[in-house]
Amino acid sequence: MPSRPTLTDIFRDQKLGGGAKAMWTLFIVFIPWLGALVYILVRGDSMNERSRQAAIDQQESMRAYVQQTAGTASVADEIANLASLRDNGTITAEEYEKAKATVLT
Repeated sequence: MPSRPTLTDIFRDQKLGGGAKAMWTLFIVFIPWLGALVYILVRGDSMNERSRQAAIDQQESMRAYVQQTAGTASVADEIANLASLRDNGTITAEEYEKAKATVLT
């Protein structure tokens, strides 16, 4: 189950328009427990997706930084890293195959 939503979660949601964000904000501020519960039930999946994407983006930027700092990693190392990401559920099998194809080219 997703964690309790914060106003940051609401404003990071790019699928919601400004009016919807304002309504969710008012709901969370004036009726916090009910608002949070309803938001989790209605928008919980999108919270998880945003968190997952943020983790992937952070991991990619860290990998780029490490490669830039330490030099390029071998193709075998890259594929091993991708396999570990797939195995621990950070990326899907489809994302793994796309990234592997990129590494091999």
